[in-house]
Amino acid sequence: MKFIDAYIFKRLAVITSLVLALLIFIFVIIDFSENSDSFTDRGATMQQIWNDYYLHYIPEMIRLVTPVAVFIACLLVTGQMAERLEIIALKAAGISLYRLTVPYLFFAFICFTVVAVLDGFVVPKSTTQRIEFEREYLMKRTDRIDRNVVYRQESDSTLIVINYFDGREMVGYRVMMYQINENRINRTVEASRMNWDSEAGHWTLHSGEERVFKNNSIESIRFEERDTTFNLLPRDFARTTSDVYQLTYPEVAEYISSLQRSGAEGIAMPRVQFYTRLAYPFSILVITIIGLSVASERRKGGKGMYLGIGLVITVLYLGFMKLLEPFGYTGSIDPLTTAALPHLFFAAIGLFLLIRARK
Repeated sequence: MKFIDAYIFKRLAVITSLVLALLIFIFVIIDFSENSDSFTDRGATMQQIWNDYYLHYIPEMIRLVTPVAVFIACLLVTGQMAERLEIIALKAAGISLYRLTVPYLFFAFICFTVVAVLDGFVVPKSTTQRIEFEREYLMKRTDRIDRNVVYRQESDSTLIVINYFDGREMVGYRVMMYQINENRINRTVEASRMNWDSEAGHWTLHSGEERVFKNNSIESIRFEERDTTFNLLPRDFARTTSDVYQLTYPEVAEYISSLQRSGAEGIAMPRVQFYTRLAYPFSILVITIIGLSVASERRKGGKGMYLGIGLVITVLYLGFMKLLEPFGYTGSIDPLTTAALPHLFFAAIGLFLLIRARK
């Protein structure tokens, strides 16, 4: 069995790599043909397009299409073994289909680890660079969530209101801060502008006025510039739908926690996106079991039949994940359930097919 295990593992690795390369090549060709006019109109050079856009897109593409590539590899390798009667010979020698899953699951676990590491620590950095390029050279609609007045609760007793926040420049305009104690406002700070000092790590208020409300009087202090510290970062004021995809796993957890502390609305969306990212690598293990179960028996139509079945299952799998996301965004379904349910459902199907397959 060591020889068989090595043979299956190598075949899976080779076919998965070839499918990955083919899918990425096709994506680059299609994407370039669609966006070439925008690249030209905005003055992007070929070096910039390749280095700043496509090179930073490849890690994301690897993450996205690895489950599909592994699924196709499982179907082709297993289907070929079934057509050559190799699986029947192994069964006749006393090797069950369950034992045959070992090299498949070992390969799937390696792919699972690679995708998890990419998604958790490599893809976020490359996605940030790619999005900056898109904002400069591609005409796309804004993905900002907070478009108008932004309300944030800096602490239990402090509320901050910003009329407009420029996320790229990290500058907020027409800022009001209210400090509340025992259901009464006892201090306000109003500023025409505030900006983030990235080197010092604090906010600077400009052209403002502080008012302190006492029992029978109001103390007013005007200032031209004042450094201040909030428990809020620029990303807490300029949220976009792609924020979660630009942060590593620890950063996302901290980001969601900061949004909850600040009283921001729409917390369900980043939670769903985060849990979906965490659960996505598990799809590799699920489709490996399904692919082995489906292709372990000879079927009329040969490889074409296997690929057709694989295409249908892939579309249903991805469609189920996308179908549940809007319900998770609105809070109709718990975010964790939204992310886990498709994988649990198809894992149950995979186990059912594996049990029903001829041993």
